Amino acid sequence: MLRTKIICTLGPSSQDKETITRLIQAGMNIARVNLSHGDYEEHAKKIVALREACSELNANVALLLDTKGPEIRLGNFEGGKTVLETGQDFILTTAPVIGDREQAFINYEKLAKTVVPGDKILLSDGLIELCVKEIIGEKVVCRVVNGGVLTDRQGVNIPGKSLDLPALSKKDIEDIIFGINMGIDFVAASFVRKASDVKDIRKVLNSNGGEEVHIIAKIENGEGVQNIDEIINAADGIMVARGDLGVEIPVQEIPLVQKKIIAKCNAAGKPVVTATQMLDSMIRNPRPTRAEVTDVANAIFDGTDAIMLSGETASGKYPVEAVRMMASIAQKADDALVERAKHRTQNPRPIIAKSVTDAISHATCSIAAEIKAAAIITSTKSGYTARAVAKYRPTAPIIAVTFRKKTLQTLQIVYGVIPVLVRETSSTDEMFSEAVRGALDTGIVKNGDMVVITAGVPINVTGTTNLIRVHEVENDIIAE
Repeated sequence: MLRTKIICTLGPSSQDKETITRLIQAGMNIARVNLSHGDYEEHAKKIVALREACSELNANVALLLDTKGPEIRLGNFEGGKTVLETGQDFILTTAPVIGDREQAFINYEKLAKTVVPGDKILLSDGLIELCVKEIIGEKVVCRVVNGGVLTDRQGVNIPGKSLDLPALSKKDIEDIIFGINMGIDFVAASFVRKASDVKDIRKVLNSNGGEEVHIIAKIENGEGVQNIDEIINAADGIMVARGDLGVEIPVQEIPLVQKKIIAKCNAAGKPVVTATQMLDSMIRNPRPTRAEVTDVANAIFDGTDAIMLSGETASGKYPVEAVRMMASIAQKADDALVERAKHRTQNPRPIIAKSVTDAISHATCSIAAEIKAAAIITSTKSGYTARAVAKYRPTAPIIAVTFRKKTLQTLQIVYGVIPVLVRETSSTDEMFSEAVRGALDTGIVKNGDMVVITAGVPINVTGTTNLIRVHEVENDIIAE
């Protein structure tokens, strides 16, 4: 059983139903649609193909929409490109000019008030470096430290600076509304810098019928890293987006930042995704490098809930093979984690419970380890109970039974959780019976197995995890 979840980006290499079907069969849990590229018609076709594939396979795959986010970009150039030579001067201006080798338009109006002489400005994903020499009105005169080719609309990074950018552009809002209408389960919010950014996105969701859409905050800059605690508290989950992050902060800091963010998310019980260049060489080659394999495994050992493929599945030559490889690496890492946990101790680490739910969830995992339960079964309306138990990374699989399709989908991102759709019940006994039936349907639990069941009473009330039962499948309740 694969405990780590796999997110695949749909694109030109993977937007037809046949390929999407193969991605699902290879292990895709969540499909990502990146609105930085393509138009609504194109994205709608992908989503329809995904839904058709899921229907034919009787599979549940969640849908994640990735926003473009507030970006600083250059304008267009004469002939579509220019070449900057190391040592030359180059001017960035907010005046509406067509760029050449001497100057370029930049869309950040407050640039001249943000930077000072000596500051670093990076272009073209960090490949071109500028150093600010002087500021003349709205013009920022720079010296080219590392030259290279600049093309139209390339991105700009200003490391170490707090930028006054809105959480959402007009296009982002339009994109989110499009996503809500298409039934998305998650929105991955780009360039989140502080908790108020998440709150602004939540307002847009809530005012457009997207109250149940979960927000995954993408950490892509130093400010986001600095404010990570408040962002974790405000968001439903976090994505360590190592691409832009590796431009904004020194690349050698990425491993430590990744571990730090994952650990904080684990402690808070919030799902965390590790993304960018995980199997990058498989865009071109049928096999990954040894370093990439190790990178994927180490992210899982760090405690990531999900691992994401971007160009590997969106535009690569081997999209299905990349998912199969990701799944096989994850399976080995998952198995190693389970074995390590079994040998370390039978029980999860002691805790000081912050709530009744924390105490019940921890006790559930302890009991499951003690009796060597085949599974932990959580009956959950919102996913709250399942996420609370998953926080403690039990060795037993977590089967989360729910009568709500949206909850089923949003649990696809949580490590070790197998969501199962069941019918709604009206009594505690009926709820337990339905929970066991749902667990049997997965094939993980069989007659005679011991399971630990946790839920909230009264039933169907969110956030009331307060009950544990130990049950021998198809026999009477043996403990309560």
